[in-house]
Amino acid sequence: MGCKANQFEGAIIKENLIKNGMVEVNNLNDADYYILNSCSVTHKSDHEALYNLRSAKHKSPKIITVLTGCIAQIEKDNLIKEDFIDYVIGNDEKLRLYDYINSDTKVHTQDIMHQEKFTPAILHDTAKTRASLKIQDGCDNRCSYCIIWKARGKSRSADLDFIVNQINHFAQTGFKEVVLTGIHIGQWGKDIGLTMIDLINAIENETNIPRYRLGSLNPTEINDELLEILSKSQKFCPHFHLSLQSANDKTLKSMNRFYKTDFYLEQIKKINSIFHLPFLGSDIITGFAGETDEDFEITRKNLENSGLTQIHTFPYSIRKGTIGADMPNQVPDNIKQQRADIIKTLSKQKYTEFIKKNIGTIQEVLIEKHRDKHTNNLKGRTRNYLPVQIISDSEDIYNSLQNVTLTKFENGNIYGEIN
Repeated sequence: MGCKANQFEGAIIKENLIKNGMVEVNNLNDADYYILNSCSVTHKSDHEALYNLRSAKHKSPKIITVLTGCIAQIEKDNLIKEDFIDYVIGNDEKLRLYDYINSDTKVHTQDIMHQEKFTPAILHDTAKTRASLKIQDGCDNRCSYCIIWKARGKSRSADLDFIVNQINHFAQTGFKEVVLTGIHIGQWGKDIGLTMIDLINAIENETNIPRYRLGSLNPTEINDELLEILSKSQKFCPHFHLSLQSANDKTLKSMNRFYKTDFYLEQIKKINSIFHLPFLGSDIITGFAGETDEDFEITRKNLENSGLTQIHTFPYSIRKGTIGADMPNQVPDNIKQQRADIIKTLSKQKYTEFIKKNIGTIQEVLIEKHRDKHTNNLKGRTRNYLPVQIISDSEDIYNSLQNVTLTKFENGNIYGEIN
């Protein structure tokens, strides 16, 4: 469940269990353990996780249920009372989950706010086409809608040598692309006296990976020096994901976000002017406490006029334990959803327009290791993050970089021909 960092950690858990002799099964009735790596970004995700655990225990009473992830970290004192949960394992402890699932103690969570060092984790899975590397954990921001800082602790950075060595290891084992993930990767280096500039320079000059991709960044973390380095790179994939949350200054202030709409709209213009057809994704929350119809209309117009490619939108979910939960003028759920639907429609229009701009261009595509399960076509991703299908019988170009002409957009799929 949850963010890319959590999915990365879920894959680490799976590898660790298999390494210790366990086998993954698809049928609940065949399982000895039911392990859920939870997300707690919204109240809904909390309910979904607990519902799944309760359901598993009901269907298979002898199964051992294990809850880990952000809910386990935040709500451990309450979860210990639940009879449908056998083990509660914290966010740092889950990387060694096998060590705890046969213990006599139900709860294994330390106070993560006192954790000073990053815990490195390496994912060895070579079945995937793109490698993932977690370079940072925790968050020092205190956004009024968010509880994740309580679940993840203060920002902690992986050592630069660890990152460089791991990326080179990925390259040596055949990976052509690495995705850098974390809870807030723009804060990488703060605790160890370095900056994102140091990280990017090291990747550029000390690694052999052909392509790398960055996770989500706040607009304030993208400066001219960073853009200049990235624009000259032969390795960087021009794919930016901006954590915006709103396009209205009043709402941004209520959210405790430290930038204004005009600032990041200019950032978007600058990125579009520097890079050729960059993919610019974003996150937007609709219906945050106090957001009026007029506030939302300002957000909609600003997003419509922006140079964004795609907008990941979700209605605000009140999360107990956050400042936002106690704010006045909460927006009704149906209004939140209506606003989210409007932005989703806008996002679809923008994404389609972006695809059409790319049709007829030649793009470098990383061909995936597996064919598309629905069409049996070759598939891959361009540097600017477009999924491409290629009708070909070739069996010898999996996991390779190919120059591909994007020929058409049909029935929701982008098609290309290898040059």
